[in-house]
Amino acid sequence: MNYRRIVILTGAGVSAESGMGTFRDNDGIWTKYDIEDVATPEGFARNPVLVHDFYNARRRALGDAAPNPAHLALARLEKAVAAAGGELLLVTQNVDNLHEKAGSTNLLHMHGELARVKCDACGVAGAWEGDLDAATECWRCGRVGALRPDVVWFGEMPYGMDAIYERLSACDLFVSIGTSGEVYPAAGFVMEADMAGAHTVELNLEPSANARGFREGRYGPASEVVSQWVEDLVAKLGS
Repeated sequence: MNYRRIVILTGAGVSAESGMGTFRDNDGIWTKYDIEDVATPEGFARNPVLVHDFYNARRRALGDAAPNPAHLALARLEKAVAAAGGELLLVTQNVDNLHEKAGSTNLLHMHGELARVKCDACGVAGAWEGDLDAATECWRCGRVGALRPDVVWFGEMPYGMDAIYERLSACDLFVSIGTSGEVYPAAGFVMEADMAGAHTVELNLEPSANARGFREGRYGPASEVVSQWVEDLVAKLGS
């Protein structure tokens, strides 16, 4: 089949081989930190120093992180789909910038970005590369201590949901890569795509919590599985 409208969801597993930690595996980030402490508005209000230290360390790690073959393959696929007259939307749960470094452009960060901050006082948001602390002033309103990482914490609404559901309702191919299948609303995307009649594919290190919802599954390291799947799909685009 020559797929024309493609939605791809990526999670932490696609960046794991680039040195960016996953969250829910046995040695994942949430085994080292309490979610309530570093990934909730309440945790930020309670201990902003801890939260800033956590995100500053992760932001600094972005400087040394490079895209792996999975990121590069998805960027290549985006160009191939466009050349064939189709549309590809890459939705990522990741807050790193490795998809951008690889060359992906039609991209939506549903959980925000490490390299951006926003102000809880005035709502301004923008790019940010250095460290952030409780003494940093907002560049627009001047408020001290109101700047926070522009990432979606637990209990907050992910970005771009209307656009995502609109694309899912019209897609003919949905692919989930490197996700646990445990976090909603992303875990429900496969059901939305399936109701639209799309072919659904899971590419993961191992079957996810919602693997049975997919019509096709390929499993192994993302750098291998994604690259091979993209190669196979690109070969079909012109057929």
